[in-house]
Amino acid sequence: MTDVYVICNQHGHYWGKGKAWVDGRDPRAVMRCKHADEAVNTLFELSSKDVDLRGEVQPAALSERGEPVIKPSAVPLPVDDDAAVDDSAEQTESLQAPP
Repeated sequence: MTDVYVICNQHGHYWGKGKAWVDGRDPRAVMRCKHADEAVNTLFELSSKDVDLRGEVQPAALSERGEPVIKPSAVPLPVDDDAAVDDSAEQTESLQAPP
């Protein structure tokens, strides 16, 4: 019997409690919905913000610890654009600094 529903994208990542995609290695971080319609509404909101999103609501059983039993994604999470910009700015500054 299905106990919860989770949202999965085209890369196998799951929508997390922190309102960001997670790879599923830590099931505690995955957002779970008790009702399918709640998960569908969340997926609708996500897809309205990201037109390239191809997501689906998947049923998931709960483990003895109350965590969803899910398969972690083999695809790595994308690098945060803001963090990448900060890193590249630091590298540029270090290259331009005199020795």
